[in-house]
Amino acid sequence: MEGFFSVASYGLMGTMWEQVRAPLIVPFMKIMVTMCLAMSVMLFVERVYMGLVIVVVKLMKYKLEKRYKWEAIKEDLETGNTVFPMVLVQIPMYNEKEVYQLSIGAACGLSWPSNRVIIQVLDDSTDPIIKDLVELECKRWAGKGINIKYEIRDNRNGYKAGALKQGMKHSYVKQCEFVAIFDADFQPDPDFLWRTIPFLAHNPELALVQARWKFVNSDECLMTRMQEMSLDYHFTVEQEAGSATHAFFGFNGTAGVWRISALNEAGGWKDRTTVEDMDLAVRVSLKGWKFLYVGDLKVKNELPSTFKAYRYQQHRWSCGPANLFKKMIIEIARNKKVTLWKKFYVIYSFFFVRKIVAHLVTFIFYCVVLPATVLVPEVQVPKWGAIYIPSIVSLLNAVGTPRSFHLLVFWILFENVMSLHRTKGTFIGLFEAGTRVNEWVVTKKLGEALKPKPGSKAIKKPRIQIGESVYMLEIFVGVYLFLCGCYDFSYGKNHYYIYLFLQSKAFFIAGFGYIGVFAPNS
Repeated sequence: MEGFFSVASYGLMGTMWEQVRAPLIVPFMKIMVTMCLAMSVMLFVERVYMGLVIVVVKLMKYKLEKRYKWEAIKEDLETGNTVFPMVLVQIPMYNEKEVYQLSIGAACGLSWPSNRVIIQVLDDSTDPIIKDLVELECKRWAGKGINIKYEIRDNRNGYKAGALKQGMKHSYVKQCEFVAIFDADFQPDPDFLWRTIPFLAHNPELALVQARWKFVNSDECLMTRMQEMSLDYHFTVEQEAGSATHAFFGFNGTAGVWRISALNEAGGWKDRTTVEDMDLAVRVSLKGWKFLYVGDLKVKNELPSTFKAYRYQQHRWSCGPANLFKKMIIEIARNKKVTLWKKFYVIYSFFFVRKIVAHLVTFIFYCVVLPATVLVPEVQVPKWGAIYIPSIVSLLNAVGTPRSFHLLVFWILFENVMSLHRTKGTFIGLFEAGTRVNEWVVTKKLGEALKPKPGSKAIKKPRIQIGESVYMLEIFVGVYLFLCGCYDFSYGKNHYYIYLFLQSKAFFIAGFGYIGVFAPNS
């Protein structure tokens, strides 16, 4: 009797599915496939366009010296080193126990006349022990004759933007012409100012000079290698293409030098989104200023090596731009100081395609819609959309990191996993849904934490960690993809199950936290 009811229930569900599939599911799936294909084409065209720009730049040897004047600043016999512009170096930090000495030491080691530079440490730390350590480090460098200022606030309003804004209000900043910004894990080489300031000093139309990031822990684990691939493409292609064609790109928030007058003209730092750096860059650009990206100037920094930290960072990097796009699209469209072509570039290419479409199509198409088509055979995805376009886009991405080309398949699977959080963050930013729209969680840096001290035994990673290492969203998507793969293996004809099983495994690995490194006491 029990078996009879089970068979009857299964038959009833099958009948209901057949009744709703033709009038509802099939048309809806066809609409979704069409939308996803359109977004795929947008992303494909954008990637090919940027790739062609880079090829032209390389073939024509479009060197910076030809576009902008660069001459080394030399000391004058009469006026001495007063010919050197006054530079402010800001280091915002928050409970940076593992890296504060590295960043402060690197900033204090910058080669520039000592009376023409001010190091400003903006410490928002809430841990009193760390706060004392940072202040002590500043006093130690001050004792060596370095002009270093240790600044704190009574609150953390505005987070990083609030700290930078408050830092600019101090009276001694008025004598400075330029400001260099380094996050707490960044270590510029001594010649950083010598290589950047001359561009700003000799080209009054320039507001920003941005350097490239160099990752000191890219080989720490497979996850950091995947991050290196994505960020190398960003710097090698996106930043370079934007600098060469429109003299505009998003400020990376660190490893850059601003002209203070341009920063002030645009209204200074604002904390209305979690991407205060991009917000400032767009506003300054709308005032008619130009930006320059110097790709051969690299600043060492650290990639997040724990999955938890990386998830928080990617949420901020996807939610913030979407939220900023919503808040600024009208302002950009109505701007009178820049050309129509540049406005189109900022709205369509920079924001819409790269910050919204790229996230949505990766997750919705390849992790939701494409797997669902195995359940609805009436809906077919053309091979050019399912295979050719994503393959070409992935190959184009690999040009940024040739040494990791053999890891391309792992990168694709990893990026699809992360697209879950980027898509969620994008929707939260666009619709300002919930409290996470302005969530700011500082990316945890491990610095020397994972390196064994001399004479001590290396810390062994536990094989399984229960608790914080379980991420239910990833597991849920993994189950969905696995079930779709099983159905396609049994009844399908497109052999999608090969991809579906691999992708579901990637989601399961991430879902159970078996990715990245395990930070001690985290």
